[in-house]
Amino acid sequence: MSVLSREGLTEALRADPPLVEGLDEATQIQPNGIDLRLERVQRLISAGALGIAEQSREPAAREDVAPDRDGWWALGPGAYVITFRERVNLPRDLAALGRARSSLVRSGVALHGGVWDAGYSGRGEGLLSVLNPAGYRVQRGARIMQLVFFRLESAADEGYRGRYQEGRAG
Repeated sequence: MSVLSREGLTEALRADPPLVEGLDEATQIQPNGIDLRLERVQRLISAGALGIAEQSREPAAREDVAPDRDGWWALGPGAYVITFRERVNLPRDLAALGRARSSLVRSGVALHGGVWDAGYSGRGEGLLSVLNPAGYRVQRGARIMQLVFFRLESAADEGYRGRYQEGRAG
């Protein structure tokens, strides 16, 4: 398994479909990943559940948090589900992991995400945790997470087919 470099990322962006859609290549391609931008912020408004059986899995309900007229969110301490602007199309021989940009960490904000499985297509989500007691301000379109892509030893026989394919939540 190896991490894709800028050259490997650029090549994967030329595929059909491209590895990432809606990208500004001049600012978002990094030496070891691609920055994803913030599109939507939601507040959790109910409990979620995760049981053994598939039908006992229920994500928490959410409501949108509206930005101000300039696209800024003023977030108090707490947990928020965020949606990324770009659409990711992972071929069956790539998986990805997302990491917070260091600007967040330096301000007391954490960004959590799951494994992006080979074969997944859609707009991903993450959990933004504002730990700073003074809160945090972030603007729509800000580069917030770096997605790092890993080439698998061999292509997955079957790509991701879970309930979140195409970014759907149900």
